[in-house]
Amino acid sequence: MDKDKKIYYIAVESGEISRGETSSTWSFKIKATDEEITELRSLFNDNYANEWKNFIRAHIPFIEYHHDKENNAIDEKLKQIYQAIHDLGDEQAKKHIEEMGILSENPLA
Repeated sequence: MDKDKKIYYIAVESGEISRGETSSTWSFKIKATDEEITELRSLFNDNYANEWKNFIRAHIPFIEYHHDKENNAIDEKLKQIYQAIHDLGDEQAKKHIEEMGILSENPLA
């Protein structure tokens, strides 16, 4: 199974998944199958759609951030993205995500 995995470089901010280490700036190195990359790409696409909804909602100033379902959707999708990267990532990726505290139930703990 591991032989079917390839190395990919991930930039969460731009939603970029690259096979080339030098093709762009990246934050995380992962090993994944074609199916796992398809799932990760789907998470990035969903997050992009949520960001557009949030952009449109941002022009309605009377909705507070903590009552904004579009922001909640983005936050949840980002957690799913970081969880996938953590599951597929090298040791450095895993350590960095764990230090971020984004996957814990109480990140301030």
